Amino acid sequence: MLSGLIMLKRLLFVLMGLVGVFVVYVALLPADFQVSRTARIDAPAEVVFEQVNDFRKWQDWSPWAKLDPEATAEFSGVESGEGAVFAWSGNELVGAGRMTIVESKPAELIRLKLDFTEPFEASNLTVFSFVPEGKTTQVTWTMSGRSNFVGRAVCLFMDMDKEVGGKFEEGLANISAAVAIGSDSLDRL
Repeated sequence: MLSGLIMLKRLLFVLMGLVGVFVVYVALLPADFQVSRTARIDAPAEVVFEQVNDFRKWQDWSPWAKLDPEATAEFSGVESGEGAVFAWSGNELVGAGRMTIVESKPAELIRLKLDFTEPFEASNLTVFSFVPEGKTTQVTWTMSGRSNFVGRAVCLFMDMDKEVGGKFEEGLANISAAVAIGSDSLDRL
């Protein structure tokens, strides 16, 4: 029985050591993160910019809107541009939060403050940049922020760049499709 207690005590020390190493490793991981994707869209910068500058249009192209069609959406502030606010609440895939356009330079840049309240609290900066290239526009969607200890631990098991970046790629493709549909409609007039 004594040898069993000694073995249990050793096992407990090893386990505590492993937990300690894990905690130190996670604590030393970089807290700052950035996810960014770029796509070339066949439309003028002004047209692409309008898809992002008006939160009401996001429901047509945002990959997160498709994850929960029953999510609630509330728009406040100005209709579009600086001061426009979008709040949402949905299932576990989309969570809840609020976005505010804090800077809007027509056909050039949109800067958003992105605040998550569920499933976790976080504040991030999101930037869309629009660079005209002839009849096309290079659009870059970037999110940056700071991860707390739990966020860094989760990222050990989930590749945030791949997960969020994949959604950015999908969203940029959806914007491209949305402006193409709008262009087709204009061509028919």
